[in-house]
Amino acid sequence: MNELARYIDHTLLKPTATEKQIENLCEEAIRYSFAAVCVNPYWVNFCAKKLSGTKVKVCSVVGFPLGATPTEVKAFETEFCLKNGAQEIDMVINIGAVKDKNWCYVEKEISTLAKIAHSNNAILKVIFENCLLEKDEIIKACQVSIVANADFVKTSTGFSTGGATFDDVKLMVETVKGKCKVKAAGGIRNAEDALNMIKIGAQRLGTSVGVAIVTGKNSSGGY
Repeated sequence: MNELARYIDHTLLKPTATEKQIENLCEEAIRYSFAAVCVNPYWVNFCAKKLSGTKVKVCSVVGFPLGATPTEVKAFETEFCLKNGAQEIDMVINIGAVKDKNWCYVEKEISTLAKIAHSNNAILKVIFENCLLEKDEIIKACQVSIVANADFVKTSTGFSTGGATFDDVKLMVETVKGKCKVKAAGGIRNAEDALNMIKIGAQRLGTSVGVAIVTGKNSSGGY
């Protein structure tokens, strides 16, 4: 299970998260050697200090969870998070722009954030919210993300009507063809599902129940 831990972004994005809970998240991430902790921007600096000197990275979300803020706001959030110690950014795509097929806007926004992240030696993951998209929209979003130099495409925020599915992960993996990576998030609650997501090509997993997964215990937890 230690091998599985390196795929996991240990996540706490609930609005009710307290300092003690975030501190515990960091301690668990160190104990189990998770890839990263994923937190809201407010907690980035706190986590960066707690994780200093460890291999666990700090990931923060941008435009979360709706994706409907302007590019300029997402850019500011990204810069703020990186300045305060984040090494990975998970941005929510503009879902309305996707539905309008305004791919020029979508590509430019992702590209803007990718440039900011890469200039700070950080990586950018693009959250699609697949439960709200059609198959052709997921495919096109993958293609646009590649052109815009995203490092990952990601299935879900975990805050909408559905999370990661095996079919969606397969589709994304087949579409990106190794030109970027795939992160599965939302609803992954046990080791079997986590391992199967990895088997079909996911290279990172986002979950709030990482400890339960790596210790082999099932959980009915959230994200």
